[in-house]
Amino acid sequence: MSPQAILVMLLWPGVVFFLFNRFPSQKAVVISFIVGWLFLPQKTGFILPGLPDYTRMSATCYSILIATVIFDFQRFRNYKFSWIDLPIIICSLSPFMASISNNLGVYDGLASSLSQTVRYGFLYLLGRLYLGNFLGMKRLAMAIFVSGLIYMPLCLYEVIMSPQLHRMVYGFMGQRQFIQSIRLGGYRPTVFLFHGLSVGMWMMAATLIGWWFWQSGTLKKVWNIPITFFVAALTVTFILIKSTGAYIYLAYGLMVLFSTKWLRKKILLIILIVSISIYLFLGATGQVSGTKGDQFLDLLSSVISEQRLSSLEFRLDNEEILVEKALERPIFGWGGWGRNRVYDYNSAGELVNISTTDSLWVIQYGINGALGLISIFATSLLPSLMFVVSKSRYPARFWFHPKIAPVAVISVILPIYMLDCTFNN
Repeated sequence: MSPQAILVMLLWPGVVFFLFNRFPSQKAVVISFIVGWLFLPQKTGFILPGLPDYTRMSATCYSILIATVIFDFQRFRNYKFSWIDLPIIICSLSPFMASISNNLGVYDGLASSLSQTVRYGFLYLLGRLYLGNFLGMKRLAMAIFVSGLIYMPLCLYEVIMSPQLHRMVYGFMGQRQFIQSIRLGGYRPTVFLFHGLSVGMWMMAATLIGWWFWQSGTLKKVWNIPITFFVAALTVTFILIKSTGAYIYLAYGLMVLFSTKWLRKKILLIILIVSISIYLFLGATGQVSGTKGDQFLDLLSSVISEQRLSSLEFRLDNEEILVEKALERPIFGWGGWGRNRVYDYNSAGELVNISTTDSLWVIQYGINGALGLISIFATSLLPSLMFVVSKSRYPARFWFHPKIAPVAVISVILPIYMLDCTFNN
């Protein structure tokens, strides 16, 4: 950790309190999370005795929760529990069940559940408290779009000069290995995120929102400049960041967009949600492996490069052995401490890890079992599904009404993001 990175982390709660004092609390929450996610330093934090580590996201959650108590306590009083909140509760409790079922002890279970709650539960709670209305969703979508515009010149700089901004600002490289930033004869930017894949997903979301706002007339100008200019610039920048998977996700998002606009049909979004659910079921039961896995790779060989195909094959091979182990404890999983991984003896007689965990789904399945896997994906897929099937309240012809459009595009982005989580973490 560099001195400037430590200083930023220590000052961050004060910045959040300032935002709550300066803006409406709903807007302050959106700004705090997006700025924290996009600009706080990587690999910087502090160990808090008895609490999850103080990291970029836990610091943001702690600060917003304290600011809510101080500036907007009425939010907690107005909160109404709903059945749709059950998945996140189960998700937060699943590490405790995993620890108990593996005889790791009550303390380990409580610590693991608290960590999971901070990582996912607090963000969900704050979203439910602040963003559960049309204005909140519009502010969220607008902020993601504007953040994409702000990130745009930073991405272009790193496309040309290589990923250096984190080192230049914070004094150290906080991301994955530099070699992973080299793509297609150039550089894939990481800016202040942990990996180029994260930048690709964020810019995909910002670009898709821009297209949706443009087509729906939700936003006509930004900084007194026609939105068409910014949508075109974002699209070009997105192409230049060299994130192959994100290209496919944007293409599918645009297909959903135009099928809804022209055909008044939601079927493509329903297909996506159902396909993810089917894949998780087949994967968790060990059916996406062996011959079926080879057939899947053969199908993709005509549309993706040999390098990407090799990477996908490596992931599927590792998921096959990880699922085999997960099936030994399918309900509650193996718990923490790397117990979900596969080990074998090397030539020196040492027990070493021979598995690589890439995707969120196989990590959750191995650590917290089917309970954790289903709950974490249901947390993100159920809201989108409920929006899609609400024919009487949100028929497809209304998805481009300026009031409904922000909710619609977020409901498309969530399943696309969870689709990516079947391949990445």
